[in-house]
Amino acid sequence: MFRTQQKLVRSRQDEMTSRHGIAEFDTSSHSEFVEYYEKESLNEATRARFAAVRSRVIRLARRDDRKTDPLQALDIGCGAGTQCVMWASEGDRVYGIDINAPLIEIGRKRAEAAKLPIRFDVGSATSLPYADASMDVCLMPELLEHVPDWESCLNEAIRVLRRGGVLYTSTTNFLCPIQQEFNLPLYSWYPGPAKRYFEKLAITTRPEIANYARYPAVNWFSYYGLARYLQQRGMRCFDRFDMIDMESLNPWKRIIVSSVRHLPPLRLLGQVATSGSIVFAVKQ
Repeated sequence: MFRTQQKLVRSRQDEMTSRHGIAEFDTSSHSEFVEYYEKESLNEATRARFAAVRSRVIRLARRDDRKTDPLQALDIGCGAGTQCVMWASEGDRVYGIDINAPLIEIGRKRAEAAKLPIRFDVGSATSLPYADASMDVCLMPELLEHVPDWESCLNEAIRVLRRGGVLYTSTTNFLCPIQQEFNLPLYSWYPGPAKRYFEKLAITTRPEIANYARYPAVNWFSYYGLARYLQQRGMRCFDRFDMIDMESLNPWKRIIVSSVRHLPPLRLLGQVATSGSIVFAVKQ
């Protein structure tokens, strides 16, 4: 439930207007959602997931052992700033941006309480207010599915990354029948027209089918499609299996992971068995 709730705030309502004819762009949020997210964004499961992501991103960002300076890290769709605080606490220079103004204010208060110099901005992932080649890391968790113009999100992240910088994104996976976006069985496999129908119901008369999301998921991806898009734009891509630390596994698990990495049918089966698409990408 939290992972679905976490995703509601990260799209542009003006883009939803163009698709569904609903209200104009605004940066507000329902008070119950803000209260829920403020609490749940600090739970141990969330923190553990963010820590695991950081560990993998750092391995890529510091693959050259000479790179020891603090990283410039941007959390796109940062919510209440939990991930920002985690990175800043490790000495990195952190920026967070989100369309949800109340959550950004919570993030600012948390950073101030922790005495961490994090810059928070209210804004859109499709038009980032940062200079070209200014970031070492861009984090984009559970965002792309909610923004109709998802290409602009990725293009903006690539624009602000330096050469050698790392992009992390996680989003929907249409290959897997299990999903957390809509309370409908096998929704990932519904044909496009059926998805459009339920998207409209979710923002009009049946909000409960998408857990009352103001911005329900409108895009469905696979690792393969995202990797192809990013590779065409000069990014080298890795999936969840590529990023597993083999040294931490017992011999049997090493054999399994190695088999998945080297046998495309097994890798595809692994993608079908996981409910989200995850891409780590390095700017060449």
